[in-house]
Amino acid sequence: MPPDHHHRLLTYGHKNRESGRAMKVLLAEDDEQLARKLLRVLHGHGFAVDHAGNGEDALHLACTGVYDVIVLDLGLPVIDGLAVLQGLRGRGVDFPVLILTARDAWADKSAGFKAGADDYLTKPFLPDELVLRMRALVRRAQGLKAETLRCGPLGYDPITGGFELNSAPLRLTAFETRILARLMLFREHVVEREKLFDATYEFQADVPQNSLEVLVGRLWRKIGHHMIETVRGHGYRLTAQNA
Repeated sequence: MPPDHHHRLLTYGHKNRESGRAMKVLLAEDDEQLARKLLRVLHGHGFAVDHAGNGEDALHLACTGVYDVIVLDLGLPVIDGLAVLQGLRGRGVDFPVLILTARDAWADKSAGFKAGADDYLTKPFLPDELVLRMRALVRRAQGLKAETLRCGPLGYDPITGGFELNSAPLRLTAFETRILARLMLFREHVVEREKLFDATYEFQADVPQNSLEVLVGRLWRKIGHHMIETVRGHGYRLTAQNA
């Protein structure tokens, strides 16, 4: 299918899954058939995904949004993937970037790494391999190791995305997982409301203004009001000081 050179931005909602590593992903891919396939796979793992079909939209989203990882096709229309990557790094955007390419030449891969890519996959590839590579990049970027992160009685496995409370599995929705994972990564520090919102929902998602507060309220009921403090006018803090 020929690329659409008109300015376009596609975002997708997804079902509220009960599990999955809490990640916000920017998928920059102009092949609509491949993009739909990857969106199904990523949503199936509980990821929030923004999709850009050209380099101009990808550059704008990456410079204005909060993402755990960017999946970037090199053959994008309007602005090619290599130029997008160079633009990101030139602006100080340091999200991990995994490039997708149909080019198997070492020179193309070398150019990608020199521009600031963290990993690459050559098409065709298995979607499950993409997910594994993404998770590895995020763990490395966030300094996460295999051991469980802890905040008082709350434990978080950064590989599986699972939580436990008092050594018992904690059942959370995908949205609750994203919020709690973000708070856990910055435990004992305030996470600004806007950044928490951006990390939880997809770009231009049609959600009520108070949706974040509703989800935090659900987490209060599941882990205890004392563990998530509201810092009025700023955001929220996960803490074990009151446990």
